[in-house]
Amino acid sequence: MPDLSLIIPVYNEEESLTQLIESIHSALDPLSQSWEMVLVDDGSQDNSLKILTQLAEINPKQLRVVSFRRNFGQTTAIAAGLDYAKGKIVVLLDADLQNDPADIPMMLEKLDEGYDLVSGWRKRRKDNFFTRTLPSAMANWLISRVTGVHLHDYGCTLKVYRREVLEGFRLYGEMHRFIPVFANSVGAKITEVQVKHHPRKYGKTKYGLNRTIKVILDLFTVKFLVSYSSKPIYLFGGSGLALIFGSGLILFFLFVRRVLSAISVLGSPLFQVAVMLFIMGFQAVLMGLIAEMLVRTYYESQRKPTYRIRKTINLSKTKSE
Repeated sequence: MPDLSLIIPVYNEEESLTQLIESIHSALDPLSQSWEMVLVDDGSQDNSLKILTQLAEINPKQLRVVSFRRNFGQTTAIAAGLDYAKGKIVVLLDADLQNDPADIPMMLEKLDEGYDLVSGWRKRRKDNFFTRTLPSAMANWLISRVTGVHLHDYGCTLKVYRREVLEGFRLYGEMHRFIPVFANSVGAKITEVQVKHHPRKYGKTKYGLNRTIKVILDLFTVKFLVSYSSKPIYLFGGSGLALIFGSGLILFFLFVRRVLSAISVLGSPLFQVAVMLFIMGFQAVLMGLIAEMLVRTYYESQRKPTYRIRKTINLSKTKSE
């Protein structure tokens, strides 16, 4: 069992792989911890898999390769890496050499201070400002405000985790950048450190403005899962009551106007709006109740705990740990 697992998604990075492995060895060989690399080839169309195969033959003890049949995306590659990694500490790293493996020992030291997650912050990014840096800054601000987990750089792949804060959820879409949010929901202690960022030497970036849109859409899912997955009635019921309250205000206005000005209630389009708001509100409350039953079925049928334990004292471990 290695102490440390590096998970590295790879997609068309044939020119950088050999230098990447050398950089990792230079950074981690001096450490006293045992470590492994899990490189996930995400359906590369160049010679990445061939090079990874050769590197794995040279270093069979530390280098492991997972190869997808086609391109599934970075989040899925990270999820596969987590499934195959064995270390108690997990490091996520890009394969394009823009992240610097030399920062990993510093981040591990920060982890030893009692943190569960150390996130990299590319304060001086070497990317195009208008297509990469500015959209990323806007997305980071929005994610921090919505989730309450304030980080400068959600998009930086270089992060160090204790394995236990990665348990209990699956990654989909572009969800890998929201791992700190899920970790925070189970009580992880999170900190952020500045890391180096290098200009891309080889290949082309796989990211564009369209990814920012996907991240914003995934943010809705993350907010729901973190804040309302165990009590969906708060979202659906709250929205339903607000609609019913709005309907009541309109009907009260129509009633007062009928009494004071003798204007017909049924002839006003506001009456139809009020009826529609009431129906929508009632349906929202019912959806909340149905969602509550589904949540209880989910937890009780699989005996999933609704809490997470950091440690116990003078007690044996239970399944919820």
